[in-house]
Amino acid sequence: MHSLFDAADYKREMAEKDEDLQIPRDAKIIKSLLQSIGIEEYEPRVVHHMLELWYKYAGDVLTDAQLYSEHAGKGLIDSDDIKLAIQSRVNFTFSQPPPRGVLLELAKNRNKIPLPRTVAGPGTLLPPELDTLIFPNYQLAIPEKQSLEELEQDEVAKLNPSLEHSTESVQHTHQRVSFSLSKQTK
Repeated sequence: MHSLFDAADYKREMAEKDEDLQIPRDAKIIKSLLQSIGIEEYEPRVVHHMLELWYKYAGDVLTDAQLYSEHAGKGLIDSDDIKLAIQSRVNFTFSQPPPRGVLLELAKNRNKIPLPRTVAGPGTLLPPELDTLIFPNYQLAIPEKQSLEELEQDEVAKLNPSLEHSTESVQHTHQRVSFSLSKQTK
């Protein structure tokens, strides 16, 4: 039984060695960093994501350092350019929170103003009906019915435009109507 355990350990060690030979050096560094902070279990894609982040950050810092070097009129990037690029990344990416005393003073001043009392009882407070999506937001203009005489005068006026007095006597009044969109029972 002891020999089977040793054989299983041997196979596991050999598999880890084969795996270590296939893993790039940067991925090994990421794995050792994860282990150093106490992270033992993680998905394999975590290493890939961290590598991608690492490469992107390094590329961005080197691009910024090159721009700083060109701006200074130097031919090559030196350590000062890299330090400046890293510092500018830190300043623009990470911001320090204000000191605790400042936050406490702001909270104290803000909390001096009491919250407004609610006038509604229990339940959900709904917005006014004017602000809802189901409120009718249109109006229809419906002309009043014309008498038979007025319709005849309109037809005559269309046929003979010289009769101005007949077109002046016809007046249209509009009535505004709105409909609610609520569901009606059948």
